[in-house]
Amino acid sequence: MADYKIIAEDGRAKSAEFKTVHGTVQTPVFMNVGTVAAIKGAVSTEDLEAIGTQVQLSNTYHLHLRPGDEIVKQLAGLHRFMSWDKPILTDSGGFQVFSLAELRQITEEGVSFRSHIDGHKIFMGPEESMQIQSNLGSTIAMAFDECPSSMADRDYVQKSVDRTTRWLVRCKNKMAELNAREDTINKEQLLFGINQGAIYPDIRKEHARQISELDLDGYAVGGLAVGETHEEMYDILDHVVPELPRSKPTYLMGVGTPANIIESVARGVDFFDCVYPSRNGRHGHVYTRNGHLNLFNAKFETDMRPIEEGCQCPVCRRYSRAYIRHLLKAKEMLGMRFCVLHNLFFYNHLLEEIRDAIRGGYFEAFRKERLEMLGEAE
Repeated sequence: MADYKIIAEDGRAKSAEFKTVHGTVQTPVFMNVGTVAAIKGAVSTEDLEAIGTQVQLSNTYHLHLRPGDEIVKQLAGLHRFMSWDKPILTDSGGFQVFSLAELRQITEEGVSFRSHIDGHKIFMGPEESMQIQSNLGSTIAMAFDECPSSMADRDYVQKSVDRTTRWLVRCKNKMAELNAREDTINKEQLLFGINQGAIYPDIRKEHARQISELDLDGYAVGGLAVGETHEEMYDILDHVVPELPRSKPTYLMGVGTPANIIESVARGVDFFDCVYPSRNGRHGHVYTRNGHLNLFNAKFETDMRPIEEGCQCPVCRRYSRAYIRHLLKAKEMLGMRFCVLHNLFFYNHLLEEIRDAIRGGYFEAFRKERLEMLGEAE
């Protein structure tokens, strides 16, 4: 079991130390999304170390397809493969049950997919997902679940959540078996369960109570930021987070904007991941304390200021908006790389500021000030 110790609390916000076999994570934390064991945007391990990355996230489904989890296992696991010695979280492939809706069939046993690459048939259930993640040797494995659409009707959502609970028990049993095997790369692999229930607070709360009884290493809230409003998301968090063990890490999957993160920390969440900083960066959208800028705009053509005054990221310390805009317009990969690097630094630094605010006892003041600064930009 991992060691999770709350260092400071400010209202419902909490800051903790989470000790794992691959090092200690300070929370709240942002996990950089490296789907295929790389951050999109030509960002290296050295870059990630330089910008204060604590945890990387990789995708079970995508790595199963290529290069193949058996190959990664032969190469001594994901940490060795991508030259990263800090914690890695692997998602379970469950989100692809949602995102590849056209290519899937769900049964009690698991899910049959068609590969989005070449159309070949794949079957993944709880046991298969745990086996793949064990082969990858990640620090934290996510339980295999179904993420029902926020638009799904109540009857479907209830049946889906009940099945996800049954799958979670199977995940826990399979992981215990895998961690006991002689040839397992990471015998201390951790398991996080996932709360689902669309936007039905009562289903969410009951599911949170059920999975809490399984005494897992951590708990995630899934199935948000998939079509519901920000207000609906915050309402679900208000209902769900108090039902999850406060003495364990709480992870909000796939969220979100800087404002989403600040508001979710205030509700007791301490793990986050999101593709926004890298995806938006690749399209020339960069984050600042006062919202984001589109560097393709003509007004930046002769702007010799950094992306953000005072930012200590490797890009802002040296390069101008004008130069980065030129690179983007010329379709030079360096422009995309600079924007992604700045954005990831911005997110990691935001979480560092949040940790300082909670530990310093001024989080509520920080929350109010930063949300006002972000204003309508989000």
